[in-house]
Amino acid sequence: MTESARQPAPLQIDIVSDVMCPWCIVGFRQLEQALATTETGAYIRWHPFELNPTMPAEGQNLREHISEKYGASPEQSAQNRAQLQGIGADLAIEFKFGDDSRIVNTFAAHQLLDWAQSQGLQHPLKLALFEAHFTQGRDVSEIDILADVAESVGLDRDAAAQVLKSGSHANDTRARQQFWTERGITGVPAVVFDGKYLLTGAQGAQTYAQMLRKVLAEREEAVEA
Repeated sequence: MTESARQPAPLQIDIVSDVMCPWCIVGFRQLEQALATTETGAYIRWHPFELNPTMPAEGQNLREHISEKYGASPEQSAQNRAQLQGIGADLAIEFKFGDDSRIVNTFAAHQLLDWAQSQGLQHPLKLALFEAHFTQGRDVSEIDILADVAESVGLDRDAAAQVLKSGSHANDTRARQQFWTERGITGVPAVVFDGKYLLTGAQGAQTYAQMLRKVLAEREEAVEA
């Protein structure tokens, strides 16, 4: 048996998400656990979704935003943040929420991610953006900060800044957003396995592992048929 016969092609997993979504990084870390448990090789592709597409450039205080959008009381908001921090700690995610934590516009970040895909570094950039926002408290709507994060994963800083200043990937990013919304995606994370099966929300490592086994079994059946 040849090496290529022993090594199946990586499973494609598409994740529709927003950098502002804490459950997106939670869901990914759970998926990561499932991939390790099932010993599944995967190619991860991130796709754009804006939770707050009309968010102004200056952003909004996190507590104010949660109160206005979801009607949560300060006590409920604090409880939800504490719950997230506990879940994150179990997944090696350090959520740092403070009185000055902000929600910002992410369209520029999505444009940068679209460009990074063509450079082969989209996945590490996405994870670095999550860390920059949730752990470091950096404003990932600012071009200079986005360029810094891009450089930290091996992308050319000046090229990254130029992508954002020129808007060269704006139309493609809007088109990709529309592609997913037209297919009924209204919440994130939305995880698509092998182009066939969708799981929405952070479903947990066990659920993701069940889905991976299902897809892998179908692949094996197709090969044997």
